[in-house]
Parts: sequence; structure tokens; C-alpha cells
Amino acid sequence: MGISSLGVGSGILTQDVLDQLREADEAKFVTPSELAIANEEDKKTALAQLDATMTNLTDSISELASPLLYDERTTDVTGTSVEVSALANTDTQDFTLDVVNLATKQIEQSGAFTSSTELIASGAGSMNLNIDGLDFSIDYDATTTLTDLKNSINDIAGDKVDATIVQISSGEFRLFLSSVDTGTTQNITMTDTTGNLLDTRLTTDFDAPAIQSGVDANFTFNGQAITRTSNLVDDLIVGLEITLKEVGSSDVSVSQNRENILSRLDSFVEKYNAAMTELDKMTKPSVDSADRGIFSSDSSIKSMKTMIRDSIDSIGGGVGTLFDYGFDIDKDGVLSIDKDIFNTKLDENPTNVEAFFSGGTFTNADGTTTQVDGAFNEYSVSIESYTKYNGTLDQLKTYFTENISSLEDRKELAIERLDDKYEILAKQYAAYDLVINKYNQASSMFTEMANASADNN
Repeated sequence: MGISSLGVGSGILTQDVLDQLREADEAKFVTPSELAIANEEDKKTALAQLDATMTNLTDSISELASPLLYDERTTDVTGTSVEVSALANTDTQDFTLDVVNLATKQIEQSGAFTSSTELIASGAGSMNLNIDGLDFSIDYDATTTLTDLKNSINDIAGDKVDATIVQISSGEFRLFLSSVDTGTTQNITMTDTTGNLLDTRLTTDFDAPAIQSGVDANFTFNGQAITRTSNLVDDLIVGLEITLKEVGSSDVSVSQNRENILSRLDSFVEKYNAAMTELDKMTKPSVDSADRGIFSSDSSIKSMKTMIRDSIDSIGGGVGTLFDYGFDIDKDGVLSIDKDIFNTKLDENPTNVEAFFSGGTFTNADGTTTQVDGAFNEYSVSIESYTKYNGTLDQLKTYFTENISSLEDRKELAIERLDDKYEILAKQYAAYDLVINKYNQASSMFTEMANASADNN
């Protein structure tokens, strides 16, 4: 029986043998790199998820550290006579507004014209429009219609007056002029400067009693009589914008926007618990690899987790702790906020609450004061050492990226070496094939000679 070589089918030096040898070498030199790469990729993915969770937490901390949060104001109005809005840091207060009358615009009308296209002048000239002490020169000529005049007034004096043409009845059209602003100063007059208007419908007729006279708004603030030329009052109390809507009385309360503060507190509690849950899972120790956290042996991640938890106990600048303001952590490490306790603190001293959370002057029980950075500013500084640019998380991301690249290079080098090795082996097996073939041929020759001799005997 002849001996077969690579590709001949003897089962001695076949391609299957080379493939089996290569698989063994790949398991030894390539697979460890692939497993290491997969592990580093898993860590990098987990780190990105953790980074996003920490970003949410730091954002919620920044909101509570901002003094602007505690300066926001909300208004509550009982009654429909006014609308009130408050800018940040406006004095908190309660007051009553009693609207006696609203400010009105001045409205005048011309004499009657037969159509909107009726001519108004016999030749070129100009007329003077006066409103609120301001003069506007309006040109005309023999081709100017009532509509042309209306358009000219709106183009030239549109910031102070609105001009429109109204059809009163069939064959009766009038030019109406309405002041943009309200108040007693908005009287409107029209004077023919040149004297070429066809008649007095645009001049003397405007001196007739106005359709509506401009009057000032009159109202009382806590019983004190106030007059303004506009229904929009923004100069009565610094930071308040009051819109007079109708005659009547309204009670107004300006207070700190607690709902927004409480909403930010809820957000912080939620983001804190989410971050700690994620960190607990990622750093969980276990002998079972399936149950073990991906960063269970990473000291920097475990250190961050410890800092986040322990800081809850320590921040406060020496004038209190978060627990004084309603925060609590149960036996499972879950953070919560008692809003009743927090609201009580705001009722007692809102300035101290703002100082404790965002920094400022804190008034102690004995009347002395302490300058504090703010609990959430302290918290932010502690966490930033891990989350800021080039901080711990950033450095870990760089480490994983570089490690993956290094492992990829090692894997590629191992594959190249195996390629070279098995290219040489394939050539060696092919050379052995020639030798085996020669032995096979010689063996066949001797076999035939032996068989022939046996036959002859």
C-alpha cells in the first residue's frame, strides 16, 4: 500500500493536518488577544455608559449650585383685572391692585369721502400730522387719493399712528387715525401746510370730538392712587411687569419659585440613585464571573463610588449637612428628600438655604455669619476630579482605547507570524510529497518484481 502525501489523500501530510496545527497555534497565540480585546471593548462600552450617567448627575448638581435657581420668582394673582410677571431676584411681597380705568388710545376720523380712491388735493403740497408732540410732514399732489394718503401716513408716521379706511355705508368712506400708544398725550391734529387740499375733511373735521379720547390708566396700589399713560406698567416695582386688563381688584403674591427648586431636588435624587445603582452593578465583587461587575477590580471606579456616597455626609461648609434639609439615605444606600423639612427650612430662612446650597453668607443661630462655598459647589468640585476633561474617567477611556490598539497590533503580528509559519510548512509538506511519491513509485516497482517472481515459481 502506497504512502499518500499532502493533497494525495493518504491522511498523513494532508491540509487537514496543517489546519489542525494552525488552530492549535491560533488558540495559543491569537485567541488570548481576541479575548483581551473583547474584554477591553466591554470595559470601554461600560465606561461610556457610566460617563453618561455621571454627566446627568453633575448637571443636576450644577443646577442646585446655581444662585439663579433660588432667585427665580413666581406670581399668584387672585382676580382678573391684572396680569403680573416677575424677574429673578424681585422682592417677595403681597399687594392689592384696584384698576379704576384702563388707558385708552386716541382715535380720530376724517370727514366723509365717496370712495377710497377719491382725490384729496388740487395740486402738490404737504400737510402736518401732529401726535404726542411730534410733527410728521405728509406730501400730496393732484393725483393723491384717500388710499394714497393712508399709505403715506403709515409709511412715515407708522410708529406713532395707525391709519385705515373704513366704509361706513354705501358711498361713505372715512380715514381713521388711531394712536399706537395710550394716554392723554396722544391727541391727533392734521394741518394743511400748503393749502392745496380740496376741502377741510382732513383738517377741520379732525378737530371735532374724537371717537375715543386718549386717557391715562388709573389704579391703586395697596390703596395708593397711581396714574400711568399705558396699561403696561413696568416702573411701579423693580422687577415686576404689570398688565392692566380690566376694571376690578386683584390680589398679587410674589414669591420664590419653590416648585422649580423642588423639581431640581427631585432630579438630583433621581440622578444620584441612578449613578449609585450603576456603580454598584459595575463594581460588584463575586466569584461567579457572570455575576461579577466589570470594574470590580478597578480601584479608581470603586474610589469614585465611595467618594460620591461619603460626600453626602460631609458637604456643607461646617454650617450643617444635607440631612438638615430633608435628605436621607436608607440602609440600601437609596437617597431621598423630605420636602416638608426642606419647605420648613425655606420658610424659616430662604437666604440661608440659598447660601448653604449655592454659596454666600450663612447666618448662624448666634447671629454670627459664615462665608460658605455651598454644599453643591463642594460636591461638584469633588466629582469633577473624576468627570472633568482629562480626569479619571477620561484617562480610563484613553487607557482602554490605547490598550485595545496595542492588543490589535499584537493580534495582527501573531497572525502574520502564523501566516509565515504555515506558508513555510505548506512548502515543506509539498517537498515531502515529492519524496514520498518517489518512495511510493519505488515500492510499487519492487512489489511488481516480487509478484512476477512469485508467479514464475
